[in-house]
Order: sequence, then structure tokens, then C-alpha cells
Amino acid sequence: MTTETSAADMSAEQVSSKPSMMTAAAGELFGTFILVFFGVGAVQAAVAAGAQTGLWQVAVVWAIGVSLAIYATAAYSGAHINPAITLVAVVYDRMSIPLGIVYMIAQLIGAMLAALVLYAMFAEAILEFERQRGLLRGGPGSELSAMMFGEYFPNPAVFGTDETAWRVVSEKRAFIAEMVGTAVLAFMVGALTSAKNMARPPAGITAIIIGITVAGIISIVAPLTQAALNPARDLGPRIVSFYLGWGEIAIPGPRGGWLTVYVFAPFLGALIGGGIQRLLARYAPDAD
Repeated sequence: MTTETSAADMSAEQVSSKPSMMTAAAGELFGTFILVFFGVGAVQAAVAAGAQTGLWQVAVVWAIGVSLAIYATAAYSGAHINPAITLVAVVYDRMSIPLGIVYMIAQLIGAMLAALVLYAMFAEAILEFERQRGLLRGGPGSELSAMMFGEYFPNPAVFGTDETAWRVVSEKRAFIAEMVGTAVLAFMVGALTSAKNMARPPAGITAIIIGITVAGIISIVAPLTQAALNPARDLGPRIVSFYLGWGEIAIPGPRGGWLTVYVFAPFLGALIGGGIQRLLARYAPDAD
């Protein structure tokens, strides 16, 4: 595993031997669980309980979740905790396709488990939120509660859920936002972990800077799309919400776009950002 394969490759020197596939899968499952528990948990606490003040506080909790997930699991799997980052590793860093598939499955399972645990904690608060706003779960407008799991464009908490709000962000603009946001993330992950980067931070600091990067991107992209940047982060909780009663509001959603905006766009963005970073690194002088 090279120092450019993951969101945390902290780096290869830290791992004395290559972990087994089962160990790596466990690392990705628990790493993504931690990420989604903190990140989606912050969204649920903010929306259902008013626990956060403003988007930046939610973004900071996401940053904490990212950093903790990396610290907790980097030694086991490299802490990709994002199928888009895993795809970058497969395409550019010679990660095997079977191992990449195992990583992605583990990430999705971890995200779903975290969503289930969070629902067990917030179920009554979410019901009260729906009662107070007259929302019928799975009915028109219930994106306002479904957004505590999957994501919608534009952000229902910012612009609402009617057709007037829909004009603010088209599916095309949402796709661009998720693609660009994930491209920036993949570029920064590659740059921060590249052995050729003379300004690369110490391994113990890298996780914090990656978390800060995520928080910054969320602050820009979240008003438009809620800022998934990670197919597992959106799809795992979205599947859970489908079976918890949101039905077609979850999948395919009131406007569709869940597959293009929150799965395809992050994958494409990561390939673009990760590819640009590796192209630049190829021509950079070796770090001393």
C-alpha cells in the first residue's frame, strides 16, 4: 500500500505487515461507522433537537468524526472510509479490484449500521419533529425529516421543499457541486499523504487536516446538496430511511438524482481530483 492510497494512509511505515482482508474490511466498517455516527448524528441532533447552531457547527462535528475515524482505523485498512477514495486507490494506486469491492461493501454496511444506531437513539425526537411540522413520513415535504439520513438538493433546511426551492438548485448544478467538492477532497487527501510532498504534515496531524478540509467543503457545498462527498455516507442511511417509512421520498426521492448526484458525482469527482494530484506529484521533485 503506497502513501497515496487513502484518506489516511498515515503512512505505510506505520504498518509493519499487510493486514488480512478481513482485518481491512473490519477497519473500513468501523471507520465508516464512526464517521457516519458523528456526522449524521450531528445532522439529526441539529434538525430534530436544535442542538447545533448553524451549518459550521455541524461541519465541525463532521471534521471530528473524520479525524477520529482515521485515527481509529488507519492501521487496519488505511482508513479510506469513502468508496470514492477507494476507487481512486483502485484506479491510480494498484489496489486490487476484489479488495476495493470488499472495502466498498464494508463501508456501506458501516454506514447503515450507524444510521440504525442513530435511529434507535433519535426515533422519538424525529417523530416529535414530524408531529410539530405536520409531516407525514414518506409524504410530500417529508424530506425535512428524511434529510436526517440521506441528502437532498437544495438543502431542505435552507431552501424548503416546494417547487420554488427546486428551482434554486437543478440536478445538473447539484451534480457539479458534489463532483467539485469530492474532487477537492480527493486532491487534498492525495496531497496530504503523498511522499513527494515536501510540506506533508506529520502522520499524527494528517487526520486533523483532512477533517478540517471536509468541514471547509461542507461549509460551501452543504447549502446546495447537503454535501455528501461520500457515496456510502449517503446511500447507507438512505437505504435505512427507505425501510423506516420514508419510502419513495428516500429512493428515488421527490426529484430523483440520488444515484447521479450522490453516487456517480462523488466517484467522478474523486477520480478527477485524485488524478490531478497524482499527475502533479509525478513531476514534483522528491522530498528530502
